[in-house]
Amino acid sequence: MALPTYSTMKHHLLPAATYSRLVPRATYHDAATIDEPTIKPQNRSRSAVNIPASLSNLLHLNLNHHTNPTGTHAGSSNNAMLDVENFNRQTPTYSPTEDISSMYSEIHGAADWSRLLSPLHPWLRREILKYGEFAQATYDAFDSNPFSQYGGSCMYGRHRLFEKLGLLRHGYDVTKYLYAMSHVDLPRWLERSLHAEAWSRDSNWMGYVAVSGDEESRRIGCRDIVVSWRGTVVPAEWLEDIQGKLESIKSNDQSDIRVEHGFRSIYTSKAETTRYNKLSASEQVMGEIKRLVKFYQEKGEKVSITITGHSLGGALALLNAYEAASALPSVPVSVISFGAPRVGNEAFADRLKELGVKVLRMVVKQDVVPKMPGILFNEGMKMVEKVTGTLDWVYTHVGVELGLNVKTSPYLKNCIDFAGFHNLEIYLHLVDGYVSSKSGFRCEAKRDVALINKASGMLREEIGIPPCWHQLANRGLVCNPYGRWTMPNRELEDIPSPYREGYEQLLN
Repeated sequence: MALPTYSTMKHHLLPAATYSRLVPRATYHDAATIDEPTIKPQNRSRSAVNIPASLSNLLHLNLNHHTNPTGTHAGSSNNAMLDVENFNRQTPTYSPTEDISSMYSEIHGAADWSRLLSPLHPWLRREILKYGEFAQATYDAFDSNPFSQYGGSCMYGRHRLFEKLGLLRHGYDVTKYLYAMSHVDLPRWLERSLHAEAWSRDSNWMGYVAVSGDEESRRIGCRDIVVSWRGTVVPAEWLEDIQGKLESIKSNDQSDIRVEHGFRSIYTSKAETTRYNKLSASEQVMGEIKRLVKFYQEKGEKVSITITGHSLGGALALLNAYEAASALPSVPVSVISFGAPRVGNEAFADRLKELGVKVLRMVVKQDVVPKMPGILFNEGMKMVEKVTGTLDWVYTHVGVELGLNVKTSPYLKNCIDFAGFHNLEIYLHLVDGYVSSKSGFRCEAKRDVALINKASGMLREEIGIPPCWHQLANRGLVCNPYGRWTMPNRELEDIPSPYREGYEQLLN
C-alpha cells in the first residue's frame, strides 16, 4: 500500500475561524521589487518549557520571542486584518515552473547567489525546494522497520521511486542507487533488519543519482546530474555518535586538509565480503557521475552536478562535491544542503573554494546540528588564529548560508523541540515562506503545511493535523487469505538486488 505523498494529499480543509487566526490580508510592495506578500509573526503564548540560559546562549538558539512595549512580537501588527473570504483552500500545492535557462549560471551559484538571496528570488526558491524534495525522498522511501526483511533498504525500485513519491513533475530519472557502510561504530546511523533472512547485515541504502530529462534540461539550461544523500533525523544521534575527530581526507594525503572521521568512514568504507559495498559509496557515486558526464558531453550538452542532502546527507554532499570537482574540473559543481553539520577544517573549505564548488546551506537558527561538530572550536576563532596561526583541528563551515527562523511562521508552535527544529519538512516550509531576513512569512507560500507533521508535531494544534502521521497502516502488516497478519512480500521491482543493478549498469 503506497504511503500518502506530497502530490496525492488533498489540501486539509480548516474552519474559517481557524484560518482567520493564520492568514493575514496580503500587503504588496513596490512592483519594481521581487518582494512578495508576507505574514508577520503573530502573538503566541510563551512556552512553558525553559532550557538553561547558558546552553541557549552557547548554541545561539534564540528561543525567546522578543516583544515590544505593547506586548506584541517585534515586527507584528495589531492591524493585520484577515482575508478569509479570498483564501482559496483548493489551490495547488506548488507553482507552475518557468523557463529559467537565462539565469542558469546564477541559479547554480556562479556569483555565490549574491543577487538572489535578499530578497530571495522566486526562481531560486523553487529550485531550492526541488532539491529539498529530492533529499526528502530519501526519508520517505527508506524502510526503517527493523522487523522487515528489507529494513535499511529503499522501499521502491529506482524506476518507480519518483512515481511512488509524486516527484515525476520535476522531470528527472533515477539512474543509480547508492549504498554505504561504516567501519566506525555509528550505531544510530545504521538501520539493521532483525529478520532472519535480512537483505543485508552491513549496508544501508544511502541515496541515489538522477538526471534531468530533455524537457527539464531545456527549462533549466543544462543537463543536471543530481546526487541526493540520506541523512539522520534526531539531533541526539549527533550528540552521541559524532566523534569530533579530524583526519586527512585521504589516507596518503600529506596536505593540511582534514575532515570528520565518521563522515569520511561512511563515504569511503567497503568490504569484499558484503553484497552491496564491495565498492564504497564514493566509488559508486563517482563511477555513475563520470559515466553520465561522459555520455552527455559526447552529445555536446552542457552538464552540471548538483549534490543535495539533509543533516548527515549534507555532510556526505560536501565530501562528494570535493571529489567530483577534483575529478571533473570542467563541470560546475554545486551543493544545496539543509541542516548540515561542519565537515572539515579551514584548509578543506579553502580547497573547495579553489575547486569552484558552490555551496548554499539552509540553516534554521534553532537547529543544533549545524553548530556541530565544533560547538566551541570553529570558524569563530579567527581572532585566536591571528596569534596562534592556522589551527588544523578547528572546524569551519563552507559556502553561503541562508538563515531561517521558526519564529517567522505563524503555523508553528512556540515550543522547544530539537528534533522538530532539525526536521527537513520544517526547512522546506520555512524556505517556501522566506523573502528576506527582515520580512515575515509570505502569504503566497504553497507547500501544504500538513507535511510539517509527517514526522514531527510542530504544527499548531488548532490546524487539526495529527503529529507524525506519515506511517504505514498496521505497521506494515497485511491480513493474508488465511486470516493471518504477516509482512507482505515486495514486488520484484522493489526487492534490492546487487545483481540486477550490476546487470542494468552493463546495459547502460
